[in-house]
Amino acid sequence: MYAADTAVRSLDIAVEVGAAGTAEAALTIRPEMINGHDLCHGGYLFTLADTAFAYACNSRNRVTVAAGAAIEFLCPAKVGDRIVATATERHRGGRTGTYDVVLRNQDGAEVALFRGRSYSTRGTLVDEL
Repeated sequence: MYAADTAVRSLDIAVEVGAAGTAEAALTIRPEMINGHDLCHGGYLFTLADTAFAYACNSRNRVTVAAGAAIEFLCPAKVGDRIVATATERHRGGRTGTYDVVLRNQDGAEVALFRGRSYSTRGTLVDEL
């Protein structure tokens, strides 16, 4: 999945998948990600959270897409901040799931909270043995 994920790779987002239903994505805020208020543009934080969400909900080898998502911004991110998004599966039933993602900066402060809803197709990411 990562090899084909040009959006994530172009932003230099590092991804780690832990146990099934979890994932982390990390990004260092660069100058080109800053908005007119000298803060990280919220779209980049949403993208980071969405990335952790995507890898967490695809970690069970089912092709899974977003059905919806929302984010709450808690404190600003600035140039040089290292933001880590940690995704956790809250519910999975049938073809749908709910995932929470917490974004924290290098000091451990919560930057944003994201909740995503997923929908799984019948396909798999890799062939099952």
